[in-house]
Amino acid sequence: MGHLIAFVVRHGYLLVFFWILAEQGALPLPSIPVLLACGALARSGRLNPLLVVACGVAASLIADSVWFQVGRRRGPKVLRFLCRVALEPDSCVRRTENAFVKYGLRSLLVSKFIPGLNAVAAPLAACSGAGIRRFLMFDAAGAFLWVASYTGLGYAFGGQIEIVEARAAQMGSGLVVLVLALLAAWILWKFVQRRRFLKQLAIARITAEELRTRLNAGEEVTIIDLRTAMDIEPCAIPGVIRIAVEELRSRHREIPRDREIVLFCS
Repeated sequence: MGHLIAFVVRHGYLLVFFWILAEQGALPLPSIPVLLACGALARSGRLNPLLVVACGVAASLIADSVWFQVGRRRGPKVLRFLCRVALEPDSCVRRTENAFVKYGLRSLLVSKFIPGLNAVAAPLAACSGAGIRRFLMFDAAGAFLWVASYTGLGYAFGGQIEIVEARAAQMGSGLVVLVLALLAAWILWKFVQRRRFLKQLAIARITAEELRTRLNAGEEVTIIDLRTAMDIEPCAIPGVIRIAVEELRSRHREIPRDREIVLFCS
């Protein structure tokens, strides 16, 4: 365990940079424990807290800038890709869209604190038509708040973390194995949850070709367009009822109950 701590002290800044770069690149690596540990080491004088924050913000900006450019060129395709690889359910895009519709780029100030939102925030900002300068300004502020908050918590509670560190040193390498096993178990559990979610969703899905066939056959089907105002392509199907997810409770009486209902989502 002492060798691990010595490694973090020796390479702490690079560790923060590449760890956050990987997480913001959509890999399932939680950065909060790393920031807390670096904050505790900064309290004991073994790391510079300003450099820790600077490395974390720089890594976040690099990853987010890449996703922003990819989102500007690929648009909805990159959002669908991120939803496929993310461990959070597909509602992450919907929640982020709602935040952008309501708050605009200001949502970037808090997106990194909410699991599932930070992965799609940058490409979604590009899809919304935001300029690169305003995006970088809000994204840098959000990254600074995120990195500084958890580094500050580690600094403030460094004494308690050092007690945990001492206990961990007594456990030796067994603790490293335990932590890695718990991390692998968490990733596996999220993956299983996601597969179950997609399996349930696939049962109730209908393809565009199947829907067109049923409409051409004269079947009475009501189509509800649940997409937000940020979705680029308008719905060209006649008779579609456009209702946002947030309005379903207040406008549910507009939906006929005597026929099959198809929900059209992005």
